[in-house]
Amino acid sequence: MLITMKDALKVAQKNKFALGAYNIGNHELLRVAVETCVENNAPLILAIHPDELEYLTDGFVEYVKFEANRVSIPVVIHMDHGGNIDQIKRAIKCGFTSVMIDVSHADFEENIKKTKEVVAYAKNFNVSVEAELGTIGDLGDTLEGGSPTIIYTDPSVAAEFVERTQIDTLAVAVGTSHGIYPKHMTPHIRTDIIKEITKVVSIPLVLHGGSANPDNEIAEAVSLGISKVNISSDIKVVLFNEARTYLDNNIGAMEPLKIFPTGIEAAKKVIKHKLGLLNCVGKASLYK
Repeated sequence: MLITMKDALKVAQKNKFALGAYNIGNHELLRVAVETCVENNAPLILAIHPDELEYLTDGFVEYVKFEANRVSIPVVIHMDHGGNIDQIKRAIKCGFTSVMIDVSHADFEENIKKTKEVVAYAKNFNVSVEAELGTIGDLGDTLEGGSPTIIYTDPSVAAEFVERTQIDTLAVAVGTSHGIYPKHMTPHIRTDIIKEITKVVSIPLVLHGGSANPDNEIAEAVSLGISKVNISSDIKVVLFNEARTYLDNNIGAMEPLKIFPTGIEAAKKVIKHKLGLLNCVGKASLYK
């Protein structure tokens, strides 16, 4: 069942749970996300970055839409970290039901200006819009990017940003980073900032960089008002590490149907664990 992000997160916000947004850069990652959420009756966000779309081609989105409409759980197809209006237009033409415009590295007024342009365009197609205020950290080899130094979302201007842009969801910077944290770094989510933002902003909040953070902090963030958590690296690491192990033990292997099954099952366990932290198991039944 294909729905918009606005409709998906309205239910999540009201009932104090969060949807996972899983980057699906290939068929195996799509299978992992869809099958696990169907098995756990959990609503689902399928995220595709513009660079992934370029690699996968528009035809892959037709397959994603087929899968979304085939299952009974609510599914959002979301463009993750769109960088300009042309990428947004391509996503909407393909049938995405949600887009993110990320102008977080620009100054406040430029962020507002470009975000408003996207909102004005997307509303013509009933497509939800997410934007980011502040910057997420970047730990290395990820498509999503970020900043070497995290710039925390300023609660004092968050309300103005939402009011002037009329976005549907706000991605907040509260200490998370894209990628997997190295051993010398201890991630920490600034739940105090989340508390302050929820006092002045009524729309659903989004947490980027949801991999490798302490379970208790993710669960607490959801309880405080985070309605969407982006999760990518944790799943990819498990899937491809299993594939590497198989290839190391089976020199010359070349059949995907033999290379990926153990990785798919291992990655599904990761998502199932995340669904528990997000309080999302069984919540598809709340959607009428």
